[in-house]
Amino acid sequence: MFDAHNIALSATETLLLNAAILGIIVFALLKAERKLDESSSWIMLGILAIFAIGGRILFEPLPNIQPVTVIVLLTGIYFGAPRAFALAGIVALLSNLLVVGHGPWTLFQVIGWGGVGITGALLSDWLRTDQKLNVNRIALVAFISGFAFNWIVSLSILIQTDISVLLPYIFNGLLYDFYHATGNLAFAAWMAVPLGELMHRHRITPNENAVSEVVTN
Repeated sequence: MFDAHNIALSATETLLLNAAILGIIVFALLKAERKLDESSSWIMLGILAIFAIGGRILFEPLPNIQPVTVIVLLTGIYFGAPRAFALAGIVALLSNLLVVGHGPWTLFQVIGWGGVGITGALLSDWLRTDQKLNVNRIALVAFISGFAFNWIVSLSILIQTDISVLLPYIFNGLLYDFYHATGNLAFAAWMAVPLGELMHRHRITPNENAVSEVVTN
């Protein structure tokens, strides 16, 4: 009997399939977003979490390339540091539990992506000009964040090894750090403006207040 589910796909075919699925997810989420009222910031964060988790899982065959970093950066810009950090935790935990793999490194991923969100909140005025995103600056921060995030996650090896191993470990992973950083450039060019406009419609807390919540709470 023919097994329709036993089909071997090449790496390119898998990438195209996953990109098509991600496109369907984006289309569905955009349709859902149009039915929300403008004050639905937490529902909007839920939609962003679905998009980020789906994107991370679907791009998992590609080494260190996923949209989470850019999404969390934009979330920090529009919704502030606390919500960006919450999104980072949800995405890291759920995607790791579902597919990628869960362990002590998940905590460092949360800290790394949370740091990206805080950066977006702190630099929000610089990353936007006349309430419009400066895509070149977004791309620059996203590129740097790719390296910074990976180096923070690399600290997780200190749980089991000596600190003398850390620098060689980071050096050996520079190529994968570069994949992450350049992938962020592509995602910033692709999604920064449309996602930014979507987030702006549901933004209810000025970024200055949202950033200060990190200090006062």
